Amino acid sequence: MVRLAVDCMGGDQGPAMTLPACKSFLASHPQAHLVLVGRADVLAQAKAWPRCTLVEATEVVEMHDPVELALRRKKDSSMRVAISQLKPDEQGRASADACVSAGNTGALMALSRYLLKTVDGIDRPAIASALPNQTGGSTTVLDLGANVDCSAEHLLQFAVMGSALVAAISEKAAPTVGLLNVGEEVIKGSEVIKQAGELLRAAHAAGQINFHGNVEGNDIFKGTTDIVVCDGFVGNVALKAAEGLAGMIGAQLKAEFGASWLSKLSALAALPVLRRFKHRVDHRRFNGAALLGLRGLVFKSHGSADAFSFECALTRAYEAARHDLLDGVHARVAATLAAAPQ
Repeated sequence: MVRLAVDCMGGDQGPAMTLPACKSFLASHPQAHLVLVGRADVLAQAKAWPRCTLVEATEVVEMHDPVELALRRKKDSSMRVAISQLKPDEQGRASADACVSAGNTGALMALSRYLLKTVDGIDRPAIASALPNQTGGSTTVLDLGANVDCSAEHLLQFAVMGSALVAAISEKAAPTVGLLNVGEEVIKGSEVIKQAGELLRAAHAAGQINFHGNVEGNDIFKGTTDIVVCDGFVGNVALKAAEGLAGMIGAQLKAEFGASWLSKLSALAALPVLRRFKHRVDHRRFNGAALLGLRGLVFKSHGSADAFSFECALTRAYEAARHDLLDGVHARVAATLAAAPQ
């Protein structure tokens, strides 16, 4: 039985989105148990649900709250209480195997790092998420905004953690890793990128990761590698640019097909193709970014997620816990540190 702690108050829609998603998730995952965290009046509607534990929290971290407020003052927030379910008790047992929240990203990262601490050998946690590619699968990109400035060593750590994530969820023993750069050539890029390339090639030679080499922005969507590593500034810009492009294409297609009666008739004929295309590039199916490098599994859902999207985030967290992602990250980090020069 995999146990997931859920911050039911997080996100733009809050319980109106999280609770329907949780109910649907329980119906489709008979081996899952949910620890629902939120205000008592909100959780009342879930009292009769099977495989549920209700945990009351009296405060809510709002989407606009500064990190300091969430960390220092709101000590009984649903986000904080949900993360706390991952902390082992005196017998070494935790109340949940993973935590999912759609709340304030900065607060979630700060609280997770404060409450759970980082894995030995990892300086900074990273946000990793999957983006759809033209192969029909997805490319996992990290970091997506947690670390604006990164050293070469941080990028190596991201590659190790990303490899553990993809290996656990996709069951690929040796997922390929690409280093995001302005060109494929080894001589291109900043000094940090060049140094990171050297570290990644050394880790590849030692059998710790499967390093493909430098990749460019378009390779994310070509599916050239399973994983793309970059700093949080670049990763977040790439993510938001991709989301904006997808939204623009969707809006323009809708406008063009609705321009005249003839184009509307064409849209009707093309409807099956359009629906398949929409499903393939639907970002909601890939919702659920892992906060890697912590002593616990924390997954961040989009704040604007709907019920379907949040259920996908729950499923991603469930699969990560079921495949022992945390142990995989620990093992890969330990092996990398053991082989690295002192």
